[in-house]
Amino acid sequence: MIHTLTQKLAFLFVVLSGMLASAFTFSDPAATAPAEQINWLTFEEAMALNQKNPKKVFLDVYTDWCGWCKRMDQTTFSDPEVVKYMNENFYAVKFDAEGKDPIQFKGQTFKFVPSGRNGYHELAAALLNGKLSFPTTVYLDEEMNLIQPVPGYMKAPEFLKVLSYFGSDHFKDTPWEKYEKSYTVPTP
Repeated sequence: MIHTLTQKLAFLFVVLSGMLASAFTFSDPAATAPAEQINWLTFEEAMALNQKNPKKVFLDVYTDWCGWCKRMDQTTFSDPEVVKYMNENFYAVKFDAEGKDPIQFKGQTFKFVPSGRNGYHELAAALLNGKLSFPTTVYLDEEMNLIQPVPGYMKAPEFLKVLSYFGSDHFKDTPWEKYEKSYTVPTP
């Protein structure tokens, strides 16, 4: 009798544990749906897409050891307004400034150059005008010509202002100082 009572209690414990576990793990499917995110591409993917459908190219030039690069990923690049504007107006590229793979660009092969502790990628050095500072965001026009690198971490509101300056072609005819004063947040 003790044996069957112990078995019944053990069975009851297993059933109740399962019910409690499922009660605490229940979640709203909408709450666990993946958030909208930037459609990051490789440099090669962006070049190929740009040949079919020209669009400006945005590069996030980063390194694995850069804390501000990681912070920008977690905050700025996850902001819904930034995500929306980026995906609509740019081909977005994550570019490791210490990447080892050679890249063909504009008839030239850019390679990794061992230097110091880590080294650097020649394309990163070219895009950043030799000033290897991270994070740096780089803007290319529809013909893959360098518009401008912009060094440093930026919070989402400041970044969105810069992104729209290049994305909406204001850089062609409006000085930054004038644009910055007249800037209004894009409406969804």
